[in-house]
Amino acid sequence: MSRFPLSLFLAGMIGCCASSALAFAEKLEIHSRTLSDSAFLGGDPDAGSPVVLSGGLSGPDGEQKLPVVILLHGTDGPGSGAVWSWNRFLNSKGIATLSLDSYTGRSLSEASSDQSLFGQFTQISDAYRAVEALAAHPKIDGSRVAIMGFSRGGNAALYSAMVRFQKSFGPKEGRIVAHLPFYPACNFELLDQANVTGVPIREFHGAEDYWTPTAPCRAYIDRLAEAGHDAQMTVYPGALHNFDSPRNPARVSDSDWQTSRNCLRREEDGQLVNAVTGKLFTYADACVEYGPSSQYNDAAATAAQAAVMEFLTGVFADK
Repeated sequence: MSRFPLSLFLAGMIGCCASSALAFAEKLEIHSRTLSDSAFLGGDPDAGSPVVLSGGLSGPDGEQKLPVVILLHGTDGPGSGAVWSWNRFLNSKGIATLSLDSYTGRSLSEASSDQSLFGQFTQISDAYRAVEALAAHPKIDGSRVAIMGFSRGGNAALYSAMVRFQKSFGPKEGRIVAHLPFYPACNFELLDQANVTGVPIREFHGAEDYWTPTAPCRAYIDRLAEAGHDAQMTVYPGALHNFDSPRNPARVSDSDWQTSRNCLRREEDGQLVNAVTGKLFTYADACVEYGPSSQYNDAAATAAQAAVMEFLTGVFADK
């Protein structure tokens, strides 16, 4: 995935909001923990080490408290073009956003070339802590919070809906009313995976995504829907990974980028195991490949914006 310097990202965010006299942009501090996958799956909220993260909070100003969407970047890091684009779009529609940086406070800039640097589920905990911080903010309506994420951040947006994870790590203040994962990796078999909250889930994917293929996500979303949950998936023909990032106008690939598209990771005894080998999953496993591609797709991005706005308008109005 293409990366955009964080300093320029924040400048663009503030510039976007400053273009209106009735706008605000500020930095929000989030207190979270850095958790290994085994610690997270073990459900211990006191495991790991404390970390202070930050996020860019922005939106239209006014007297009424605003609904907010938490934006979770992928392994491309906090300069994510998708986060940048959705921040601008949602703010322009009257919705506040928190662009959560899960990397800088952990001395990371990206993890696309070494995904072992960052736990699979850490951003779920980060998102929960962000909900609490937003609930205490005077400009934000803490009862109207949506979680939206991209690629690895999409994993967090998806699996943060699991009841099991919310019981162990969920926010003590604030309310999550929607989950919007974009092109997550769904090749996980987790305990109680189909037991999700009653909150609606809307998943978005490119049909030609070979970084995180659609098939495992289709199977999971269908499984949730068949169980009676409000879960839907939209697939855009011809679209690749990162289809909503306008900073990727041409198809890009890097031989250092990792993809676990051909791996199946299964939870066993609190560990993520390679389902084929039966051993602890690592990014040195033979199923891990290199050189996936991503590219912006204007038709898919525009359609996704319309779908997200229609969905959020209804969800936020109902609360």
